Amino acid sequence: MVDVSGREVTVRTAHTSAHVNLSAHVVALLRDGTTPKGDVLSTARIAGIMAAKKTSELIPLCHPIAINKISIDLQITDSGVAIAAEVITSDRTGVEMEALTAVSVAGLTIIDMIKALDPHAAITDIRVDSKSGGKNGDWKRA
Repeated sequence: MVDVSGREVTVRTAHTSAHVNLSAHVVALLRDGTTPKGDVLSTARIAGIMAAKKTSELIPLCHPIAINKISIDLQITDSGVAIAAEVITSDRTGVEMEALTAVSVAGLTIIDMIKALDPHAAITDIRVDSKSGGKNGDWKRA
């Protein structure tokens, strides 16, 4: 584990995203709110929030940090569900891993809830879109 004890406590933010590719049939069910296992998007949002809070338990050498805010946005698209997360902390290390874990587990939850309807469902494009704060400063995907 990297020693961060000498770093300043600063506000740090990470924005991440992912996409779940789904069949047109499942997209229609999501839009109608008629999936057999219930409210897919609300369940995925809660799962992503819970996952972000447990990141240090899931990823070896990841620091446990206090999370000040987590928001997860899920948008139904013609090809599936776009997932975006924002995580904010005031700490000595960043929250990129927490935000990546949030979108990943939200995507996994979507797949779990629709896998019987669409065995070809796939999570794609999991990535950090931007981060701010800390010794390395701000960064944004071009």
